[in-house]
Amino acid sequence: MRNVKGGTMIVDRSSSTLHRRPKFGALLHSETSVFSNSQEEEINNDYASQRHSSSSIYNYESASVVSSTAASEAVSPYAMSPWNQSSPYSKSPWITPLPFNPFDENFPRNGLIGSLVREEGHIYSLAVSGDLLYTGSDSKNIRVWKNLKDFTGFKCNSGLVKAIVISGDRIFTGHQDGKIRVWKLSPKNPRLHKRVGSLPAFMDFLKGSVNPKNYVEVRRHRNVLRIKHYDAVSCMSLDEEQGILYSGSWDKTLKVWRIATSKCLESITAHDDAVNSVVSGFDSLVFTGSADGTVKVWRRELYGEGTKHFMLQTLLKQENAVTALAVNSESAIVYCGSSDGLVNFWERAKHLSHGGVLKGHKLAVLCLATAGNLVFSGSADKNICVWRREASGAHSCLSVLTGHTGPVKCLAVEVDQSNKEEDQRWIVYSGSLDKSVKVWRVSEHVPELRQLRLLEQNRANSGVSSPSGSVASRMSSNRSRRH
Repeated sequence: MRNVKGGTMIVDRSSSTLHRRPKFGALLHSETSVFSNSQEEEINNDYASQRHSSSSIYNYESASVVSSTAASEAVSPYAMSPWNQSSPYSKSPWITPLPFNPFDENFPRNGLIGSLVREEGHIYSLAVSGDLLYTGSDSKNIRVWKNLKDFTGFKCNSGLVKAIVISGDRIFTGHQDGKIRVWKLSPKNPRLHKRVGSLPAFMDFLKGSVNPKNYVEVRRHRNVLRIKHYDAVSCMSLDEEQGILYSGSWDKTLKVWRIATSKCLESITAHDDAVNSVVSGFDSLVFTGSADGTVKVWRRELYGEGTKHFMLQTLLKQENAVTALAVNSESAIVYCGSSDGLVNFWERAKHLSHGGVLKGHKLAVLCLATAGNLVFSGSADKNICVWRREASGAHSCLSVLTGHTGPVKCLAVEVDQSNKEEDQRWIVYSGSLDKSVKVWRVSEHVPELRQLRLLEQNRANSGVSSPSGSVASRMSSNRSRRH
């Protein structure tokens, strides 16, 4: 570089940047100047490792970057910039201070405990009994897990395992081939599961097949036995008090079984399309959801010497398929997930009138579960939304659990036995078509995402930042009609 007199002037480029006048854009983004290049790289590496190792573990660590650079900020002209002052929004009297600190170590958190992976197939069904977790997949195997480790397993001859229900020492599995198989846990060897029969029982099948009146026409020139499903068993639900098992199928029927005798008490043509979900509820009610877009209510009533189910009402009728149902027996609320990504609910306190809609998913809701005041919805968008029902009856989204790389197909919930604190915590199991089961710990006392985002915005407006990313972002890190 030449000077005015024609001589040569040497300039050190590494130091020249220290004497440049800051541009207007730099003032607008002066917060980033607090970090050195090495600090930025360290933060980015930490965030990347957190995303890839456990993308849904929500850690609330203290933000200490600003305090560690307080000395440099004090002498920096950026600190006096009008663009770096706290926003009057944060001082508004309409903004209520939050009664918690999400960066505190004792702050209740929703996050991932671990993952169970066995390359056997997509996970379609889950069930929890004591300290054992049963998982069903399209590999025809039922795996049994204990303390997050592979404990044992048993295999059926055919049929993808679409549903699992446990009653005492017996395990009922519903399969793609239309069969319901019954297994029994050995009292001497907890690793041994023996098949003890199927529904209907073999002798009942033989007796029924003799009488032509026991057949129904399902297609042209095809008759099947009324007491047997002829298409995939998509769902099952247990009424332990009455000793009854309900099964729904793609053959459009709802069947009622007496557990003690393995007899089919009723076979009901419940819908015009596949039955995707059935759940035993309160007040002797049973709810069914179908690919025909309806949710129906059935009541068990005395009929002659026994009981019979009669349709009471239709809660929902829409174009989108109903893919999941769940009932909160304590609050007497029915939840329904559908292929449009919405969760509708109805309340008994309002005579089963429509209570509202929960909007949190971009794709079909494939499974639902309830526990305490919480509702869990798993979706084809690979996420699990955690909803809390408030005392007013309104629902708020507490967390969005992310980490699965495939649609979330099934959910199971149990009480967190290791929790010794006052707040209610739950262990949530989620099975996915990514061939994994993830285990989460969820608290009812976690503040909702909207409050966390408000807190984060207030911190950002006041010039405070967190090195590990925003709290709210960490909290929320196939439209087939047959489900």
